Amino acid sequence: MSSSTVPAAGAAAAMLLVGTSTAVSATIADYPVLSGQALRYALAAAILLAVVRHQRLPRAGLTPRDFLLLAALAATGLAGFNIFLVEATRHASPAMIGTVVGAIPIVLALAGPLTQRRRPATRTVGAAAVVTLGAVVAAGFGGGSLHGVLLSLGALAGEVAFSLLALPLLPKLGPLRVAAYPAALSVPMLLAASLALDGASSLRLPTPTEAAAFGYLGALVTATAFFLWYDALRRLGAELAGLFAGLVPVGALITTVALGLGEAGPADVAGALLVAAGVVFGLRRPAPTSGAGRGGRRVRRSERGGVTVREGAEESCTTQDSGRVPSGCRAGRAPSSAS
Repeated sequence: MSSSTVPAAGAAAAMLLVGTSTAVSATIADYPVLSGQALRYALAAAILLAVVRHQRLPRAGLTPRDFLLLAALAATGLAGFNIFLVEATRHASPAMIGTVVGAIPIVLALAGPLTQRRRPATRTVGAAAVVTLGAVVAAGFGGGSLHGVLLSLGALAGEVAFSLLALPLLPKLGPLRVAAYPAALSVPMLLAASLALDGASSLRLPTPTEAAAFGYLGALVTATAFFLWYDALRRLGAELAGLFAGLVPVGALITTVALGLGEAGPADVAGALLVAAGVVFGLRRPAPTSGAGRGGRRVRRSERGGVTVREGAEESCTTQDSGRVPSGCRAGRAPSSAS
């Protein structure tokens, strides 16, 4: 099994779970949006922090820089993303918003390496472009005002921050804490925004149906998906993990069809196939270059002590001046005589 198989499966599962939130959110359409998100993140934070305590993870002292990154992640990737998204729905169609936010794979393919002072890989950028095209085809282009497009770009920036701000935190805190802490920090931010935009009426108790939907969103779409995503992000990097963000509309499509809320049209199927093709292309490793010896190491010849030896994979089998063969040299392998 490839070392990238497990995190790739986790990233795919995370984004498919996020995609299911579209259909589930239809059952809480009458609940105040931002206070509902606060409930969702509060439940997710409680679950994740309970797991952190159960795992008895070693203490990780937060530096001021760590706290600032966590607060920024909560403010942009969680609270800010939701606020921009809610405001964008008032000025643009869902298809337009989905088209703009669907650009996340290509943005991460470019921004991920640049934040680490690396050159973006051409293969990954090409794969991300295919995935982005598939997400756009699945979402449809839609329409909206310039204001709606700008708000959608704000939501896209929040999505990017959700991943990039986590990268420097993951080696120290791990995916569980990076998923839990911003979720907890975002709750008061969202409640404050909800009170400012919708007033005290936004703080009502959910109905049993709404509570069940929030339970699903909090436990699976947030706690589980966030952990899987950050674990994949730590192991794959932003550019490869970002390819799987294109699976969000695919998850939405699967859920919509499974619940009988709609049918898959030609654009939906074509978009899903493009996303799948882009992900597979991006994860495939290029063939090794020619001229390399076994194990991918180049073999060259040099002159040492009157014998010709191969350097690289077999360099340890050099005959010493005393005529002895070093320990660890394969039996039956002898250096050739020099002409």
